Amino acid sequence: MKIRLFNARILTMAEGEDIFFGEVHTDENLISYVGPSDEAPKGITFDKEIDCEGNVLMPGLKDCHTHSGMTAFRSLADDLNLQDWLNDEIFPREAKMSGEDCYWLTKLAILEYLTSGITAIEDMYLTPETISDACIEMGMRCELVSGLNKFGPTLDVLEERYNKLNAKHPLIGFKMGLHAEYTCDRELLENTAALIKKYEAPMYVHMSETKTEVEECKERYGMSPVALFDELGLFDYGGVIYHGVWVSEEDMDILYRRNIMVVSNPASNAKLASGIAPLTDYLDKGITVALGTDGPSSNNALDMFREMYLASVLGKIREMDPVAVPATEVLKMATVNGSMTLGHNSDILGEDKLADIIMIDLHKPNMQPVLNIPNNIVYSGDKTNVKMTMIDGRILYYDGRFTDADEDEIYRRSEEIMEKLR
Repeated sequence: MKIRLFNARILTMAEGEDIFFGEVHTDENLISYVGPSDEAPKGITFDKEIDCEGNVLMPGLKDCHTHSGMTAFRSLADDLNLQDWLNDEIFPREAKMSGEDCYWLTKLAILEYLTSGITAIEDMYLTPETISDACIEMGMRCELVSGLNKFGPTLDVLEERYNKLNAKHPLIGFKMGLHAEYTCDRELLENTAALIKKYEAPMYVHMSETKTEVEECKERYGMSPVALFDELGLFDYGGVIYHGVWVSEEDMDILYRRNIMVVSNPASNAKLASGIAPLTDYLDKGITVALGTDGPSSNNALDMFREMYLASVLGKIREMDPVAVPATEVLKMATVNGSMTLGHNSDILGEDKLADIIMIDLHKPNMQPVLNIPNNIVYSGDKTNVKMTMIDGRILYYDGRFTDADEDEIYRRSEEIMEKLR
């Protein structure tokens, strides 16, 4: 399908490029033109043409750390610290979940992602095979991440999934990962390092989320989780750590040297009182930072606008500096850097980039006056400003409606599952 989006303010997110009026063309799953209307190619027959009415077109937001199936536990286990939340409330219920449960709960999460302008997710949860099915059917771009730990699955299963799911569908990828240092014994860490070396694959892991986690790792191994993973070779081919709240200067030196990116989850870290990530230090060190929502049980919303706002204002509080973590840098975290973390060709709006595009509605009170659009998006924007979410050249959400999803069925199935798990 060829689509023309015209009469738009275009925020490409390309370095040094200002917002301009123009149009964007898509051809199947790729962007074929971005630029002024008077320079656009002529004589093209489009399947759909949309007047954007002066609204903003920009790259979709990337949720680079989430657990979609945890929609079942939204508001079920609130106001607890991380270890009590996991061990007493979450792990026992997850033990009862089936692959079909994860399938329907992921579909429920995808509805929420679409309303938040999220065009790609990095999802670590229980049954990646059924999660991938849900994403393919709903049109969501997804990088699945292994949550391997001492409770399962096996390394053989991890390797099989790595090979199978990376070849399954253009919307789907699979990353090698571990749940966390504290849920893995040393033998599992060492064996995973051997698998990482075999495939020269990056490592994805929850790390340095709480002060207790880091202190207990030092008691076990005499070093921080970052230093341990580096020593074992788990970071030899780069990768991503989720959270990264409690890190030392030495940890950050390792992250930079090993090309490890950090996905910050400000809402979840604040709600669980885990702490505030040192985003200014990461930026000063040249470490790439992206954003994620974490799961809808620890957050409790899959809302990237809230993450962007909190990333900036909590960063300012941490540094006691109103200049810290500016809006432009946060918007880059949610788009360009997110694409780098995912490994997708969707960082900016440009020719031959993936057609993962959102439209921001400026005809709302919270977007007026239109003085500084990036600042408005980060500091005053919310989900009500998402007019359109396009993924892979398909418009999946437009003007408050899902274009290709049976909401009622998803809600009904999800409620049945939630009743069972409670």
